[in-house]
Amino acid sequence: MAGYGDNDGFTAYATAAGYVFPDGTTDAQKTAARQRGSLVIDRYEPRFSGRRIGGYAQERAWPRTGAQTYYGEAIPSAEVPVAIINASYEAAFLELTNPGSLSPVVTGTSTVKREKVGQIEVEYATSPSGDIDYAVALTTPVVTVVEGILWPFVMASSPAIAVV
Repeated sequence: MAGYGDNDGFTAYATAAGYVFPDGTTDAQKTAARQRGSLVIDRYEPRFSGRRIGGYAQERAWPRTGAQTYYGEAIPSAEVPVAIINASYEAAFLELTNPGSLSPVVTGTSTVKREKVGQIEVEYATSPSGDIDYAVALTTPVVTVVEGILWPFVMASSPAIAVV
């Protein structure tokens, strides 16, 4: 599966949003961008309700069985909601125009704490725990338009109750 939606839908969505594809953009480049954009959307899978209809062997997070919206509306199990596809198109366009921008590579061992160039010296904030999860969280881009499109499909978080 090359990603959510298709190239015609991607082109129509981008055009309606006022985006302009770089001159000479090929269908193969759009397909590759859709693949990368879909991977970005699939990062949200732990926050989606339900489970993959095809189990672990299913390439994408959608379609899902037992999925529902934030408001409790059931999503048919064979359906990939239009909003999921549109969010992937947003991510795909960003990836097309700036490849790799939504998937930074984080290496915890090469983090610079202090840097001095001539008279200028800068000390960077470091993770309080020093773990890689914190570094990943700090460097993972947040695309507010994608977040806005996806929010009705992520599970509501329940407040934790501590019993002492």
